[in-house]
This record gives sequence, structure tokens and C-alpha cells, in this order.
Amino acid sequence: MQAITVRDRDAGVAGMSMTDMPYPHAAENDVIVRVHAAGFTPGELDWPATWTDRAGRDRTPSVPGHELSGVVAELGYGTTGLSVGQRVFGLADWARDGTLAEYTAVEARNLAPLPADVDHTVAAALPISGLTAWQGLFDHGRLTTGQTVLIHGAAGGVGSIAVQLAREAGARVIGTGRASGPDRALALGVDTFIDLQTDELEDAGDVDVVFDVIGGDILDRSAALVRPGGTLVSIVLPPKVRPKDGRAIFFVVEPDRARLADLATRVRDGRLKPVVGDVRTLAEAPSAFAPGKRTPGKTIIRVTED
Repeated sequence: MQAITVRDRDAGVAGMSMTDMPYPHAAENDVIVRVHAAGFTPGELDWPATWTDRAGRDRTPSVPGHELSGVVAELGYGTTGLSVGQRVFGLADWARDGTLAEYTAVEARNLAPLPADVDHTVAAALPISGLTAWQGLFDHGRLTTGQTVLIHGAAGGVGSIAVQLAREAGARVIGTGRASGPDRALALGVDTFIDLQTDELEDAGDVDVVFDVIGGDILDRSAALVRPGGTLVSIVLPPKVRPKDGRAIFFVVEPDRARLADLATRVRDGRLKPVVGDVRTLAEAPSAFAPGKRTPGKTIIRVTED
């Protein structure tokens, strides 16, 4: 099969190439998925798990990408709950070969059924961004109706979904971003937008939850905005500055089949719209990782045509 692989950690994007790889093995409780569309995180080439397995052994050439939507091609021994030919989407394990390939092996528990009327390209934009947004807002941030949430990067892949989920939950939403983001963020439903290049972050006032996807100085300054009993949540790194009378949480997204199914239902019903940006072929995937090539929305790799 064809796949995008990385071999040299020091080479970065220049070390990515289209490669003939063996068809993956379906271990116990695995599913082999014929990948129709895949998503990735630009920083994957800096992740230790891209280069070594959980025992610290080199696993190159490795396949990046950890979001996928496709069709079940094969079931491993003991796999239940899914069937060959079924449309699925989900999140691949960080320390195994990923989704920028024609076929990939995924634990069945990390996949959810995909409704027939949800496009694979849209579904591939959901797993990391959707689960991260939900877990950050509700599992860790404990956001409830009537509260105020400050969402950094409100027009980005994670932020745009977080805005929509927070609005549906009945929260007041303040979004932040750069000069190119206000129109998109306001269209998604933010009540107030703060341009981080020209406005004062402190104008946001006190909030119940801060959801950070930026880090650095923005994360540090956000701690002072959290009301007593509130929560500062970051997916970038553990907060160095904590709220005076609140919680500070750093987390890494976890697979959740039930929540994926819920997110897919929201998309099917028109209540949630992932922001898809560029759609590229598998051969074009390396260029999508290149610094400075970011476009609005989530870049998706179309691997196989429907």
C-alpha cells in the first residue's frame, strides 16, 4: 500500500515521502480501515511517539496522522461491535503507524460508526478537534449553562468546535485570535471577539473557564481572568501561572467512542460544523506540514475517493 512516512527526525518535513509499505497486521481487537480521509496535527514531527514505541525503541519509518474516516476492511481476532464494509471514523493510537496511508490498523474501541450522510472529509476533521473541545470545556472545565468561557484561537480547528459546543450549552463565549479571525469567530457564535494583536486581553473581564490552545504569554496572562472557583484549561503545556482561587489543568485528548458518535450526530443534524480548510491528496500531504503554510480551518488529506 501507499503511505506517507518519516525516517529522519532531524530532516523534518524534508524527510517525509510517499512510500510503499506492507499492508498492516490486524492484532487482537484491531480493525483495518481503508482510509478515505485523514487529519493530522502540524506538530506531530516533534512528538516522541512519532519516532519511538512505548518501550523507547526506534519505529521508523513511521506513518504520521492520527485522525481518520473510512471503511472497515478487516477485523482482528476478538473484535466486536463493528463489521466489514461499515463506515467509521476515529482516533488512531499515538505510538502506532497513523492514518496518512491507504490502510491503517486501529483499536476497535477508538472508532465510532459514521452516519451515511456525513462526508468522510468532514468526519476526518472531528476526532482530535471535537474530542479535545468537548473534554476541555466540559470534562475538565466543567462549563455549565449561564457561565462565561474565554476560548483562545476561536477560529481554529479546536477553537471553532469549542465555540459551537459552548454556545449550544448556553454559555456566553468570548473568543480570541488574530486579525484574520474575527469574521469567522463571530459567524460561529462568539459574543465578543478580542484581537490578540490590537486589543487588550484583560478587556475580557472575569470568566468562569479559560480554554487555551495557544500557550506562552497568553496562557500566563489568562490565569488572572479566572473567577474564584473557575478553571484554566490548556492543551499546550501545564500552566505556570495558576488562578488565585481556581484550578489549572493541562490534558491530552483521549479516545471516546460514545462521544465521537454524539459529535457525528450533531454534524448530521446540522448543530455542529467542523471548519474544513484545504483538502489535499496523499501525495501532497508533506507540503501541508510545512511551516508557514497554514490556512483557515482544518487541512484534510483525501486518501481514497468514495
